[in-house]
Amino acid sequence: MKNLVKTIVQALVDHPDQVVITEIEGQQITVLELKVAKEDIGKVIGKQGRTAHAIRSILGAASAKAKRRAILKIIE
Repeated sequence: MKNLVKTIVQALVDHPDQVVITEIEGQQITVLELKVAKEDIGKVIGKQGRTAHAIRSILGAASAKAKRRAILKIIE
């Protein structure tokens, strides 16, 4: 899951070397905390949150296949 989100986000931002994803695993839920450069936050969120919603949708589909639940938190 972590590699999937990292690949998508690095393709979107201007500073792909500053993309940091922290994975916190529970029994059934995995929380992915995403940190990007300050000037790249808008690119990850998108207009009205559409890009972030699309990333979360892809993550949800991938986690459903693995029979887990994944949550993406974008940290400023």
